[in-house]
Amino acid sequence: MSSHHFVKEQQEPAMLILDTARLSYEQIAPLLEWVPTVLVAEPMVDMVRSWGIKIDVILASSEYQKEHVKLLEEQYPLRFLTCQQEKFLEEGLEYLIATKHPAVNIIGYDHKQLFHLEKKLDLVNIVVFDGPIRYFPVRDKSFKKWFPQSSIQLHAPEGTLIEMKTASESQFINIKHATFVEADGGTIIFQSMQQPYWIGEMIGEEI
Repeated sequence: MSSHHFVKEQQEPAMLILDTARLSYEQIAPLLEWVPTVLVAEPMVDMVRSWGIKIDVILASSEYQKEHVKLLEEQYPLRFLTCQQEKFLEEGLEYLIATKHPAVNIIGYDHKQLFHLEKKLDLVNIVVFDGPIRYFPVRDKSFKKWFPQSSIQLHAPEGTLIEMKTASESQFINIKHATFVEADGGTIIFQSMQQPYWIGEMIGEEI
């Protein structure tokens, strides 16, 4: 089992695991390299423990806590954060903001709900993993990044115009539901009057 009992300085993004259904351990393992604070929603605890990940906080109902009190010893130093299922995301983010974590990787969150996270972006940097796609927000009018050859999803309010510039061409993309563009590999510049919007990168195959 991986261990991270040394002092955490909270410089690395925390990890908030809400669902593991469409992700493999190999896809999230790189995020654990620098020993982040790990929060796990109650239904995912057994799966996360089977992966050998040390849990710091379990988001759980009072009933779950009473039935699994031994986890406090087995996973020491572990704490429970009391909340019901519909509040796992909200309470997890509030905890991270209150404990001064600068960033979080949210595992297993529906990308169609990304817009609901935007009110938190001034308080904590958020990256979302939904299945084999990693989504991050763009908060500047112009954004430049190197991409491998792959499909990229652009997620913004329908009708948003985003200009995409590569070394060889420039095109305007009118955002519709599940808008994907193809990257040939290289540096791409995205520009839009709409901020924030989200870019989705493939991190592996659907499982």
